[in-house]
Amino acid sequence: MKSIITLLIVDDQPENLAVLSDSLESRYRVLVATTGERALQLAVCAPQPDLILLDVTMPGMDGYEVLGHLHQDAATRDIPVIFVTGNDADIDQEHGLKIGAADYITKPVRPAILQARVQIQLENRRARDLLQDHNAQLSTEISQRMHDNEVIQDVSLHILAGLAELRDTDTGAHLYRTQTYISELAKEFRRIPNHAGLIDDDLARNIVRAAPLHDIGKVGIPDRILQKPDRLTAEEYAIIQTHSRIGGDAIAMALQRVQEIDPSSRTDNSAGLAFLVVAGQIARSHHERWDGTGYPDRLAGEAIPLPARMMALADVYDALVTPRIYKQAVTHSQAVDIIRAECGKHFDPVLTEVFLHSHSRFAEVSLQFQGHCRHRRR
Repeated sequence: MKSIITLLIVDDQPENLAVLSDSLESRYRVLVATTGERALQLAVCAPQPDLILLDVTMPGMDGYEVLGHLHQDAATRDIPVIFVTGNDADIDQEHGLKIGAADYITKPVRPAILQARVQIQLENRRARDLLQDHNAQLSTEISQRMHDNEVIQDVSLHILAGLAELRDTDTGAHLYRTQTYISELAKEFRRIPNHAGLIDDDLARNIVRAAPLHDIGKVGIPDRILQKPDRLTAEEYAIIQTHSRIGGDAIAMALQRVQEIDPSSRTDNSAGLAFLVVAGQIARSHHERWDGTGYPDRLAGEAIPLPARMMALADVYDALVTPRIYKQAVTHSQAVDIIRAECGKHFDPVLTEVFLHSHSRFAEVSLQFQGHCRHRRR
């Protein structure tokens, strides 16, 4: 609170201004205005008044109009206003309080009553300001803690996903690349007028955060297959395909466990539940194909969850442009041509168009998070 409290007295009669000023200027800095227009000017100037004493009946802009303008301006809407007027009818007082006045004093004014009512409103404002400051500090602290928790969760997710990835690759660069590809796809997808509503802020955030878990099921695949330096046999390939079912089942079990421990999490508004649902969709279905020839469930078209369809495109692009010990990487241009050719077969046609519109960003991400994945299997 300011050390010197400033009051603004507004009245078109000099004698009324003198009476009010004489009663208050020994305790407060007093500003005066004889018109509503001048009052509005002083209300936004330094020193800004902490309280306004406002006459109702004035030529030109009356007190009700002045109060309306004060409430419309963010810079003045929190300044308490006491109407000081000769209109002493109950209906006048009710109207003044109804439109937002903090108090209503009738003339002739008694100095002791005036001083007490002013003091009450100033104390009310001081308490309100302290509460607002406390709430702002609390909100900042909560936001910071939520941010810290999200950072910790994201790091934990990358560590968890990295445990599976480390058995299959030299670095976790694949996780960061595919996560960033997913972020770009979601951003561009939301710009399509007919599809923007399919991914809100929460879903977009969950898709991006869950992306690193897409291959978590590889923890269940034997090292002899994951780390085999040559091409896989048909039998070995069938085994590695089970990683999507393993990952999906593991997250489904986690989801069930969360619901058992905390029944309230079953509500649609549960952030943790929504995240696990998305993570499960991605882990289980990111190898499904738009034409129904993928695995593990041979889902087709929009029966494949949207997060999984996005992951499928990001994962394939990264596999194409990243060298393996058993194959050479293709160029970005070649990868774009391959994905274009698979539109409506492997990939969602709409997502393919989104990719084709933003593929240059994919090339930048691929260079930004480079890493040599010697053994990684899709």
